[in-house]
Amino acid sequence: MPQLFLFTVGQVVHTLPEGEAVIGVTSLAGEIFLLRRKESDQVEVYDVITYRLLRRRTVPDLRFSADMTSCEHFECIYICDCDGECVHRSTVQATAFTRWTAKDGPCGLSVNASHNLLVTCRRVCKIKEFSSHGDLLREISLPNDVIRPWHAIQTHENEFVVCYGGGGDAVHRVCKISADGRHIVHSYGGKRGSGYGQFDGPAHLAVDNNEFVFVLDMHNRRVRLLSPTLGHVRDVESCDKMKWYPDRMWLDVQRRRLYVSENEWNEVEDKYTSGHVVVFSV
Repeated sequence: MPQLFLFTVGQVVHTLPEGEAVIGVTSLAGEIFLLRRKESDQVEVYDVITYRLLRRRTVPDLRFSADMTSCEHFECIYICDCDGECVHRSTVQATAFTRWTAKDGPCGLSVNASHNLLVTCRRVCKIKEFSSHGDLLREISLPNDVIRPWHAIQTHENEFVVCYGGGGDAVHRVCKISADGRHIVHSYGGKRGSGYGQFDGPAHLAVDNNEFVFVLDMHNRRVRLLSPTLGHVRDVESCDKMKWYPDRMWLDVQRRRLYVSENEWNEVEDKYTSGHVVVFSV
């Protein structure tokens, strides 16, 4: 029997320590993994109950990371390197990372029900499916209406939920796409904005076990909840609870926790300079 969420407005449970910009967060085996944009000790590992820092890990040759996810079945974490055009992988127990080439602008990661890794390739508007050890299983070309996608998640019905829309793009939208990648089944969004039915930078997704969709709306500083058919439900997290700009998120279904990374934008330096992760109850 699937667990039901009440979909109440999220309450802040904890905020992990501030440091370098955070560009990935996930949880696995009772631990929270946080990915920072720095040269070494990029991965910080925290206890999921006490939020105590347990250890740090360095990912060798990581150039410009874009996302992080985990797989409970294989007990491993994955990190996307968009500049290096590759994926880094490590198990919870291992001390080293392996990697394989992804190509074509990899920017978003998720794991499907078959325990394979989905890599959203922004430059060519494709989703690539890899085995846990980097074997390319298939490529799914997205419809022409989907321009420069950020992130994709496969549902239990084998459809794909995809978000897209960046600074210079006219359309900012979330779509549900058929299993073969050819047709848009449902959509939400359109012209860039902050009003009802609009997004301004839908950059990351999470889907619960009833296929409700959480959408991180970066520049509107909120997380919006959509129904399985992409109808509006409510804003789970809004700008009044966010200190900076949200960037990535991870939904822990069992613990009913939503981990949202926030980063401070420095206009003078033209980059994110600080970041942390806020833990919400959902």
